[in-house]
Amino acid sequence: MKRLSQKSIFVTVVFLIAITSMLSCASYLYNKSIEDQRREANLTIKSVDIPDFKIVYAEGGTGDTIIMLHGNGGSKDSWLSFAKYLTPNYRVIIPDLPGMGDSSKPLDKNYNIMSQMERLHLFARELKLPKFHLVGHSMGGVIVGNYAATYPQMVKTLALFASGGVKSPMKSELTLLREKGINPFVIKNENDFDRYMKMRFVKPPPISPSIKEYSMEQLMKAAPLNEKIGKDILSDVLILESKLNRITAPTLIVWGDSDKVLSISSVPIFEKNIKNSRSAIIKDCGHVIMIEKPAETASIYQDFLKGQK
Repeated sequence: MKRLSQKSIFVTVVFLIAITSMLSCASYLYNKSIEDQRREANLTIKSVDIPDFKIVYAEGGTGDTIIMLHGNGGSKDSWLSFAKYLTPNYRVIIPDLPGMGDSSKPLDKNYNIMSQMERLHLFARELKLPKFHLVGHSMGGVIVGNYAATYPQMVKTLALFASGGVKSPMKSELTLLREKGINPFVIKNENDFDRYMKMRFVKPPPISPSIKEYSMEQLMKAAPLNEKIGKDILSDVLILESKLNRITAPTLIVWGDSDKVLSISSVPIFEKNIKNSRSAIIKDCGHVIMIEKPAETASIYQDFLKGQK
């Protein structure tokens, strides 16, 4: 076998060091950005144990408690730009759902909606929360909707941000792609990442090449478990529709008018079946409303909360 020259070995080592340094730098910049946003939102990181799971969560602010739940593949940090508008007047608690973010990720557990809902109940009980406001985005909306229907005595108000859980009259762009066997949330290369961002936003936020590379790496690492979670969710995701009439808490429904992930045609279903509800549509906005239009989304939500006093 042909031996490598000292020069070839040297070039290879230098290349590997350069790649490692670049990814390390991207990781540092990404994490520093997250830390800065947490600080701006007055949030600190804590953790608590429930059976089978360690739940990591962000908490900050004082006043009535608001629990926020992210969507599939998201994390507590999905809420940072939104939460900074709430912590001056409310106690905000944002957990990483089991299987995601920094919380425990055992592969042998079921991550369907009702399992996650019961874990939310254990989490709230562990924190000794008597009654609280609930906000959920996408999959998180399905979980908090079921929670409000199952434990109405625990919920002051409910907010559903681009929530799943019902069969929409019109198919979303995501649904149409999946019917063709395409899953835009599976990231294998840069083109997949660009498509993923365009699926979530009307105007994807600017991102540097190094941070983009780091984000792609993290999404690819999380893909196997996220796919399992996605399959678990499909087993009972539509159960919420049959329970909407059991929700008694005042409810706010918010949607982006250009959502490609979950069709805006779902809004009338929520409005019709939740008696004490109102809705708001955000213009020129995609699926992740609290990231793309955080100030507007927060203003709508705070007006809703003020109206309940």
